[in-house]
Amino acid sequence: MSDEIRNVIIIGSGPAGYTAGLYASRAMLNPLMFAGYMSGGQLMLTSDIENFPGYPQGIGGPEMMMELREQAERFGLEVQDRNVESVDFSERPFKVYSEGEEHLAHSIIICTGAESIWLGAEGEAEQKGRGISTCATCDGAFFRDQEVMVIGGGDSAMEEATFLTRFATKVTLIHRRDVFRASQVMYDRAAANEKIEIKPFRQVKKWLSDDSGLTGAVIEDPRDGNEEQINVSGAFIAIGHKPITQFLEGQLETDDEGYLLHKHHTMTSVDGVFAAGDVVDTRYRQAITAAGMGCQAAIDCERWLEDNAH
Repeated sequence: MSDEIRNVIIIGSGPAGYTAGLYASRAMLNPLMFAGYMSGGQLMLTSDIENFPGYPQGIGGPEMMMELREQAERFGLEVQDRNVESVDFSERPFKVYSEGEEHLAHSIIICTGAESIWLGAEGEAEQKGRGISTCATCDGAFFRDQEVMVIGGGDSAMEEATFLTRFATKVTLIHRRDVFRASQVMYDRAAANEKIEIKPFRQVKKWLSDDSGLTGAVIEDPRDGNEEQINVSGAFIAIGHKPITQFLEGQLETDDEGYLLHKHHTMTSVDGVFAAGDVVDTRYRQAITAAGMGCQAAIDCERWLEDNAH
């Protein structure tokens, strides 16, 4: 245990965490960040970011995260690449536990983001990483000149399918309904790609495999239970995300899906605990909005600390 009480501990990294760290550092708050073992968040799994202002040629996700981290560290952000197992927000100073060590802070900014949801279909657990993935940009190149499938109906599913056409000979996109959440431009782009076949009213009933890995899936029509077999060596699940809030053990108010709720600007239901990025955001989920919210959280945190001098 460290007896030192930090002004602010930031839990999580990514665009929200690093921006919060940058602002908190420049405000001379001497912040400590627990970035997690997979520091950088979901953008570490994104090859090209073309919609972040200031990068006319685009930038790789990991490269951007390294630059954001370096910038925040330059102004004094202390980063530890460790996970937080639990917290105690019942009294101040707040307690944060990482690898068995207790850390104290007057305020907290949570930027833990969200993680991919899996289908949970029969045979899935055995084939994770052996053909079934939730990240086309990470694993797409493994399926050069092969047939793959994508499951989902949102923008991320369309994006994954379109990206995979760089490598795969054919991409079959299945969705359990015939209504797609995807924006029209993303859907049209996927539908117009000659390598992509879109099959509505289909869901995975069972994954098929042999000793070499995934060989395909049994897919069914949810309306009548009709089944068919599809042969693919790769499958990419793009059905959404769940917020990473388990370590909070219900100490902060959330919505029905577990996303943290803002009560006053970026402050959560506990005074002095703030949240930013995809752990809060169910609507936009963009790097730029996460970074903007990280800025807001740090400014809110700084003002709260001034008003609650210890």
